[in-house]
Amino acid sequence: MTTEIGLFGSIDAETPAAVPAEDQKTPELVYGSAEEFLHEQLLPTYVRDVDGRAAKWCIEWYFHPEAVSRIEALWRAWEHLRLDGATGISVWYRDHADHHMSVLLDPRGPFYKCDMQKHRDPDHLEPKKAPSGWFPDVREFR
Repeated sequence: MTTEIGLFGSIDAETPAAVPAEDQKTPELVYGSAEEFLHEQLLPTYVRDVDGRAAKWCIEWYFHPEAVSRIEALWRAWEHLRLDGATGISVWYRDHADHHMSVLLDPRGPFYKCDMQKHRDPDHLEPKKAPSGWFPDVREFR
């Protein structure tokens, strides 16, 4: 039995239901860590002139929490989107790589004090805590 679902197709009622999520096999990762991804995939393919004026990088990037977090996000997104054989990698470049790498390489970004020869610890924002009660812990209301 076939059920029409509008202009875009139909559902075959005889087709078994989709495989339950718990029975689906998790795809194998290509890279075992964000660092491996950075060295083996990201930097070899995302080549830019890092001259210190238009773009900056720190040779000890792993001392920058923002950089580590962004590179981890890039790796995880790449591992997921690579499985989409149609537009996955294009989406990854557009929505992830171009965005995060623009921030990372920006001369005023996380590596603003560093250069390709020397790491310098970044200044961290040190905000004051808001007065008690201004931001209640929402976990207590669940």
